[in-house]
Amino acid sequence: MVNQSIKALVAYAENNGLIEKADEIWAINRILEIIGIDDYDEPEIVPDMSLTEILDNLCDFAYKNGILKENSIGYRDLFDTKIMGAITPMPSQIRRKFNELYIQSPQAATDWYYKFNQDTNYIRRDRIAKDVKWIAPTEYGDLDITINLSKPEKDPKSIAAAKLMPQAAYPKCLLCKENEGYAGRVNHPARQNHRIMPVTINDSNWFMQYSPYVYYNEHCIVFNSEHTPMKIEPATFRKLLDFVKKFPHYFVGSNADLPIVGGSILTHDHFQGGHNTFAMAKAPIETELHFDGFDQVNAGIVKWPMSVIRLSSEDDNALVKLGAKILAAWRGYTDEKVFLFAETDGEPHNTITPIARMCDGRFELDLVLRNNITTDEHPLGVYHPHAELHHIKKENIGLIEVMGLAVLPARLKEELSLLAGALVDGADIRADKRIEKHADWTDELKTRYTFTAENAMDIIRKEVGIVFARVLEHAGVYKRDKEGKQAFLKFIASI
Repeated sequence: MVNQSIKALVAYAENNGLIEKADEIWAINRILEIIGIDDYDEPEIVPDMSLTEILDNLCDFAYKNGILKENSIGYRDLFDTKIMGAITPMPSQIRRKFNELYIQSPQAATDWYYKFNQDTNYIRRDRIAKDVKWIAPTEYGDLDITINLSKPEKDPKSIAAAKLMPQAAYPKCLLCKENEGYAGRVNHPARQNHRIMPVTINDSNWFMQYSPYVYYNEHCIVFNSEHTPMKIEPATFRKLLDFVKKFPHYFVGSNADLPIVGGSILTHDHFQGGHNTFAMAKAPIETELHFDGFDQVNAGIVKWPMSVIRLSSEDDNALVKLGAKILAAWRGYTDEKVFLFAETDGEPHNTITPIARMCDGRFELDLVLRNNITTDEHPLGVYHPHAELHHIKKENIGLIEVMGLAVLPARLKEELSLLAGALVDGADIRADKRIEKHADWTDELKTRYTFTAENAMDIIRKEVGIVFARVLEHAGVYKRDKEGKQAFLKFIASI
């Protein structure tokens, strides 16, 4: 089976443009070296195997023959990435191809680059296919819901081995440019099949890559060439707008630069973008605004559960200047009446989650007002999902959630299935430790629905979407009642 798998992998690489016909013998020998054998009897025909089957076969062979130390997902990922790295073209080749296609059109370049990242198995198609996704209608439009299963859980053996490893400083983080081609270790993913693309924004050197977990279509990450902390500043708006100028079919946004309301990596300045239109981008302006001195800018408050100011203009420089003015005003803004404090005990709380896109030939900049203050009642954050929603979503509300995509924990795949069965059967949900956390929620649902085997999961998915809308409302600094709207306009008047 090992010879058949090698033959199939080399054919796969050639069919997908990773190698050429002249590279076949070289590729076979590279694979033989990695799996620890020096003999090869080439099959007459190419076996019909998927890439997943091929790599599984080679990992199984390596484990049985003592090449692969442990037969766990962490070690198998390190090994199969090493194999794919052997048939992945050099960075210079990839950049040359991307630049040639960019001359045709930016979309032609990104279409090819995205497929390339899938073909090299950097984006694992088989795992992405396991994600559970649906659309939930709400008063704010159709929200995207996903239970993300493509990011593997760390296995016990990898966790144990990682604890024994000395602290490494190379690469400094998962986003550093030094990850390109890196062999990885049990506490850091292998990246031999990883290729990054240089991009200049605001006259500074950045790179673009795709997320290996792909929360949405063509989910890309744009990161600073230097390992420098996240910072929302006027230059951030310039960088975002420069990026969409280069790639007008993509949006790009930044997580906030403070804990709780920021992303999972605050130590390396980066953005996230992609070829996707989220519910927030489709949401209309519900209150038009005007800023003196910026007649060329259309502005308004967006009909959205969070507090969003949308700026639109053909003049991107005007958006940078007005964005900077709004950011400066928000950083120092306090309104005790609605529990908004710019700082407490010297700790700053106000920041912004910005998103840029092109829309009908105009630059658009959405500024989402954020605040990370905590209290004894809400220790994870006042403007964070409150405890009664933690059964669905407890994690931080970052850029992706802000735009209307719920990235929900993997546990919910099983829990929602168990809930559907319990609701149909009339079982005691509080008696099942796996789903008792949902009991208060389902008690309320039972007052509004009659559950059957045919409708239970549809109802649950619809209601999960409504819970997510409430999560976003909790994260909004200005509530959508009369008092909140007046307070929002009070801040606008202060700018």
